Amino acid sequence: MGTKRRTKVVAPAEGFNDGAAPAVPNAAGVFADLRGLIHAARQRVAVAANAAQTLLYWHIGRRLLKENLQDGRGAYGKKILATVSRELSEEFGNGYSYSQLVRMVRFADTFPNKAIVVTLLQQLGWSHFLALLPLKDPLARDFYAELCRLERWDVRTLRKKIGGMLYQRTALSKHPRKVITAELGGLRAGRVTPDTVFRDPYFLDFLGLKGAYSERDLESAILREMEAFLLEMGAGFSFVARQKRMSVGRDDFHLDLLFYHRHLRRLVAIELKLESFQPAHVGQMEFYLRWLDRHERAPGEDAPIGLILCASADVEQVELCQLKDKPVRVSEYFTELPPVELLRARLHAAIAHARRAADR
Repeated sequence: MGTKRRTKVVAPAEGFNDGAAPAVPNAAGVFADLRGLIHAARQRVAVAANAAQTLLYWHIGRRLLKENLQDGRGAYGKKILATVSRELSEEFGNGYSYSQLVRMVRFADTFPNKAIVVTLLQQLGWSHFLALLPLKDPLARDFYAELCRLERWDVRTLRKKIGGMLYQRTALSKHPRKVITAELGGLRAGRVTPDTVFRDPYFLDFLGLKGAYSERDLESAILREMEAFLLEMGAGFSFVARQKRMSVGRDDFHLDLLFYHRHLRRLVAIELKLESFQPAHVGQMEFYLRWLDRHERAPGEDAPIGLILCASADVEQVELCQLKDKPVRVSEYFTELPPVELLRARLHAAIAHARRAADR
């Protein structure tokens, strides 16, 4: 009797195409991949080179500071800076003019902590620091530097934020300086609080609203210009819903706008008011926030927070509402920008008033 031979079946190895013709390389695809790799590598090299150059400027400034050459003060100091500038330029080329050396000294004098400079260099270049140097208030300067790093502003955006007095419009600026310093320390560690996120007032001139308009007109204009609105609100906001329906018992209520903030990790409810702020608005917002907390809050999120955007707000009325202990913020909005000097005076007065109240 014959013996049957068993044939062993071997699974094809991974990548084996079972006799099919080998895949034909796609030249266009290969080129696109390699092109992307080269551009990414060049970008990393450029970023590293810019960071190294800016840090070099800081070290040069520190060395010149040792000679007490801040801003080239005095005839002797100016003479030394001029001589050093000429010799450096002869050996290393452009970039070491007298005015440039003065900027390096100011840079090192304004940012004396090397560790902070190195951290900022992850996102800020030399042009960013040049935009920050004219700021006289060190807390405002630190605020812009940290927000610039966190939100990855380009130089143009940084200058726009400074020109728009972003720092003076935050709730943070209205605290005592010790509190602001502590908040900025948290910001460096990546901790974002509502006081650094919300502003007062908001500039909504890009909506193009003039004359008489309704709350629905305001809401529709915001949705139409959502990109510009989010830029004004700040980085981290994501749109969730318009006229969010809330069913409570036999009644339905509607929240104007609902957002989510990535850094705060919480929902942000926004109510739009054409009239001046009324204390009753706070109760309405708290009602909405309790509903959102019960029905919309996801695991791991912090409790929702609300922003009441009003055409105007009386400072004393807002103070009596004691919002510091509540998840509610009140801000004004401008659909037409006021004169810069008037706005600056108003913001400085608001900051002074808030700090006096905090001292009391």
